[in-house]
Amino acid sequence: MATHGKRYQGVSQLVDHEQRYSVDEAVELIGKTASAKFDESVDVAVRLGVNPRQADQMVRGSVSLPHGIGKTVRVVVFADGDAARAAEEAGADVVGSDDLVARISDGWTDFDKAVAVRNMMAKVGRLGRILGPRNLMPNPKTGTVVGPEKVAEVVRELKAGRVDFRVERAGIVHAPVGKANMSADQLRDNILVLLKTLIRLKPASAKGTYVKSVAVSTTMGPGIRIDAGEVSRLASEHR
Repeated sequence: MATHGKRYQGVSQLVDHEQRYSVDEAVELIGKTASAKFDESVDVAVRLGVNPRQADQMVRGSVSLPHGIGKTVRVVVFADGDAARAAEEAGADVVGSDDLVARISDGWTDFDKAVAVRNMMAKVGRLGRILGPRNLMPNPKTGTVVGPEKVAEVVRELKAGRVDFRVERAGIVHAPVGKANMSADQLRDNILVLLKTLIRLKPASAKGTYVKSVAVSTTMGPGIRIDAGEVSRLASEHR
């Protein structure tokens, strides 16, 4: 059985693991439980009352967080012609067609997001075995397979911190919501916008309690449970 180090054990004592904290209390605790020498990411885990094995209960989408995720997002785009020029002007880190496909086929995956113009997907599809397991495969359901007129808009959103998510087999959505050095208000806004998006995507066939539990944690810190009822209400009211 894995054991945690002294640093983790120390910050873990700051958290009552039986308590369901308010959103404000949770984001205040985040700053206290981040003890690593690097700027830790802040992640949210939301357990939903859905059965992902049922096609009509799959929850999947994307959200543009108002304060970004506190990191530089490296975006590659599969495009040519005018669409390639538009992607470059919008800030894409690497843009290409056959050359980009070949580079990735050789093992290069040093990027965070991939976007493809629709007419590129026949070529990009060959990269499924490389990009799929890394959650880097462009997909129309997450808005990363687009027409040429949309490519610049999508690149700008991704560079600004748009987050893609999907519910896992256990019914949990994991998503980054920022960095530990962000202010409590920024983290609060990002968490509520994510929850608001999840609530909007509630499948019509999902019965009973939809947002069952919510927890937030830093990369190296303990989970902090949030009152699911309160965060759902605040998210629904959030502007």
